[in-house]
Amino acid sequence: MSLLKREEWQHLVRDVDWTLSYVDDEAVYPEWMSGTGKVPREAWSSWEEDYKVAYPEYVATQREKESAAYAVKAALQRSTAWDDLSEGWKSSTKMHFGGVTLVESEAVLAELKMARFGLNGSWRNMAAFGALDEIRHAQITLFFGHEFVGKDPQYDWTQKMFHTNDWVAVSLRNLFDGMMVTSNVVDIAIQLPLTFETGFTNLQFVALSADALESGDVNFANMISSIQTDEARHAQQGGPTLEILVEHDPVRAQWVIDKAFWGSARAFAALTGPAMDYYTPIEHRKQSYREFMEEWIIDQFVRTIEDYGLKKPWFWDEFMKGLDTWHHALHMGLWYWRPTLWWKPTAAVSKDDRDWLRSKYPNWEKVFGDKWDVIIDNVNRGDMEATLPETLPWLCSMCHLPCCNATFGYDGKWRVRDHSLTHNGVKYHFCTAGCRQIWWKDRDNLNHPTVIDRFLAGEIQPMDVGGILGYMGLTPDTMGDDPDYSWAADYKDRLIVPRVPVAGS
Repeated sequence: MSLLKREEWQHLVRDVDWTLSYVDDEAVYPEWMSGTGKVPREAWSSWEEDYKVAYPEYVATQREKESAAYAVKAALQRSTAWDDLSEGWKSSTKMHFGGVTLVESEAVLAELKMARFGLNGSWRNMAAFGALDEIRHAQITLFFGHEFVGKDPQYDWTQKMFHTNDWVAVSLRNLFDGMMVTSNVVDIAIQLPLTFETGFTNLQFVALSADALESGDVNFANMISSIQTDEARHAQQGGPTLEILVEHDPVRAQWVIDKAFWGSARAFAALTGPAMDYYTPIEHRKQSYREFMEEWIIDQFVRTIEDYGLKKPWFWDEFMKGLDTWHHALHMGLWYWRPTLWWKPTAAVSKDDRDWLRSKYPNWEKVFGDKWDVIIDNVNRGDMEATLPETLPWLCSMCHLPCCNATFGYDGKWRVRDHSLTHNGVKYHFCTAGCRQIWWKDRDNLNHPTVIDRFLAGEIQPMDVGGILGYMGLTPDTMGDDPDYSWAADYKDRLIVPRVPVAGS
């Protein structure tokens, strides 16, 4: 007996649904989970994905991907490729393994919520495949990262990082808990598949894959490329969801996209920006972080929202200006507070590095050069204590990243500004106007205390750097440090002004 072609039967089974007779629809799809809001219940019947797949096809495709990924890994285990990688590039992989692995596991929960509370049978079916995808992503990343634990204990943070109170972990939990866990499924579909996976994962999976190949890390490139091939399928849940929401509640649609885009942009400025513009050796950099953002994120994002009749976010000018400063400032902050990290952040400010940075960011020298000059002088003088922190960085109450964003003032000077507000007698500090506005409008949804808040509340003991590092779960063998200070040697011929002791110091 011949089998029917998929297109001859799938339209009958992909949207299996029925009217419940034994319980109210609201009891099965409560508003606080389904999030239909102003959208009529019957409007969700028009939800339809572009790329359709049946389970046998899904299994066959995934089997091929798994076989290919693990075959490459097995072959490379017998080589010395990892030993030949630069320490800067290894730091990029440590950032990825620690910062992304358990986010994939959290995404399983988001997909399962949509598979249970999505208001259309096709949507729930697609989300079930999405949950399988995310399980695979978490497992393959854990497995690949585990291989290197015996060579470098910092790779243990692949599975450990999100279970610590490291300030980077708190920042990412704050972002992804709000995006995947505390939101209803309509907001999840727009924040996660549409805004985050359709756009920002390109930075981490496409850009880093290209840099990985250039750096000789075929294993890492193979792993993240295998993951990215899944994203295109389950990321399409966002499009039809947004289309229906825009028709009935465009104000809500705009807000959900805006806050997800902003939070993602802040996180990737810390995770991907330094990896692309500093940790990857110059000869292996395919594009600058800004160039990649303009090509893969900005153009695509603007086209997407305009296609749905939405506007550019209200923070657009601040975001565009931040492309020239955010990740550079965060890189400097990460380097300075390197003992609080689980990777080794190379400064990458040799003369050649600075020439490259100036060619990509014309204002880099004016904004950051003199600060690095002070650090370089301290290194060449052997005064390493002056390059290490004495307390925690000033953290933003919204994104939980250091408040270190330089902005250009009317007086022609670059300054880091405090964007603060007082609420219920408490003063909150923010790194940007965008973070302040989003926190204010969404303040009752998710509000993690920063590590600074915990420190001032006495939760960290003893109240010194040692107590801070212990609270974050860092041990001497996992604390970050620059793997190679040779970049400072480029400037040994420069006149170094002796450090003048300050009275009482």
